[in-house]
Amino acid sequence: MSKHGKRYREALKKVEKPAYPLAEAVRLLKEFPSVKFDETVEAAFRLNVDPKHADQMVRGSVVLPKGTGKKMRVAAVAAGEKIKEAEEAGADVVGGKELVEKIKGGWMEFDALVATPDMMGEVGKLGKFLGPRGLMPSPKTGTVTFNIKEAVQELKRGKVSYRVDKAGNVHVSTGKKSFPAEDIVANVQALFQAILHDRPAAIKGTYVKSFYLSSTMGPSVRIDMGDLGS
Repeated sequence: MSKHGKRYREALKKVEKPAYPLAEAVRLLKEFPSVKFDETVEAAFRLNVDPKHADQMVRGSVVLPKGTGKKMRVAAVAAGEKIKEAEEAGADVVGGKELVEKIKGGWMEFDALVATPDMMGEVGKLGKFLGPRGLMPSPKTGTVTFNIKEAVQELKRGKVSYRVDKAGNVHVSTGKKSFPAEDIVANVQALFQAILHDRPAAIKGTYVKSFYLSSTMGPSVRIDMGDLGS
């Protein structure tokens, strides 16, 4: 059985309460012993949903107001004038059928893919390549649209997508540990409100069962749901 390292154990000692208000939890995370790289802060939600039922699927996206701390590489599949529009918006790679074939051949040097609806016939062929990686464009996340300029710009600004997994969990990166505490709080609050907004109508009673924050190499801290007004 693997054991946690000294740094992790030292951080765990600082977690003295069963749950913390969001701002206090963020301050605590930032006090954990540092590592040699800028850790990602991740939010993990346990939802009272059964994703096997279509009417209980939770999937969406939100632009984090303070960004992700990561330079997003955006690829766009388009045709005609939309190619120029995507390029002017800042897409890193833009193309049509040739880009689809390149991806099919194994090229995956991008963090997000957007496409215009008229190109989805081609992009749909990439389902088995992109689906498992969470990179398949979807109208639900705003990555299938004729307004490709806005789609690219939002991704560059810090738009993140989320989708509940088979166990009813949602995991989303919400910035970097080096961010000011108030920036992390702002990002987490925006994400939390987006997930609340996507609450399936079929769910009665408790929707978010629990909510934790953690850094890449640190222990998780449970968030006091009452503090978030849920």
